[in-house]
Amino acid sequence: MPSGVDQVMPNAARVYDYWLDGAHNFAADRALADKIQQVLPGIRDAIRVHRAFLRRAVQFLVDSGIRQFLDVGSGIPTVGNVHEIAQRANPECRVVYVDKESVAVAHSELLLAGNDRAAVIQADLRDVEKILDHPQTKRLLDLDQPVGLLMLAVLHFVPDSWDPAGIVARYRDRLASGSYVTLSHATTDGSPAGLAEALRFYEQTPEPMYLRGYDEVLRFFAGFELVESGLVGCAFWRPSGPGDSCNSTEMNALAYAGVGRKP
Repeated sequence: MPSGVDQVMPNAARVYDYWLDGAHNFAADRALADKIQQVLPGIRDAIRVHRAFLRRAVQFLVDSGIRQFLDVGSGIPTVGNVHEIAQRANPECRVVYVDKESVAVAHSELLLAGNDRAAVIQADLRDVEKILDHPQTKRLLDLDQPVGLLMLAVLHFVPDSWDPAGIVARYRDRLASGSYVTLSHATTDGSPAGLAEALRFYEQTPEPMYLRGYDEVLRFFAGFELVESGLVGCAFWRPSGPGDSCNSTEMNALAYAGVGRKP
């Protein structure tokens, strides 16, 4: 176990890992996850649907010629994360993970040991220059060439006071033409029963959530051209099979997802 990890305070990244049947979580994380699942029974399905979107989106980026990825707010790179999908599709792919939480970074360092085409750096997503000019970023990514920027299930932890659309724009302005941004963001638009109570549980963690509606999420794609299927519920972005959705319409659309290309 990484040193200095707080096992008492639940952590959003480890809760997510638990819902994915990962091994990088503690009793406090599992207890909170189970409480949330009691009031929002379909949450595991929603997380699985979101994970399936990640897989399809990364595969789409590789198929579109992207060979370098910057995953900001990456959490714990548990089973089926960006480097596994991308490097399975093309071993030349390079991935830089970024997370502010020492918990996620420590776990990531262990999981990525021996992979010289993937690295993790600890930084706040607001520190755009620090991230893009970091030695590990410079080692693995060429910002003069197209990059696949991923901001998956992270911006709903960013309050409006931080200007999340402005943060995305700062990344966009440093990326080369032909780069892509892939975003997902939980929403209140469907208002499934139990969602409000589930959000109150997140207030027990250092990462309260700020859910947004369609138009607010769409703003994050300013300066990018949305690719087909546009901004839709995770399950409805280029579905490829029955495993990409679940039986609940609300859980299929609990988070919006989209991919945009910088002209």
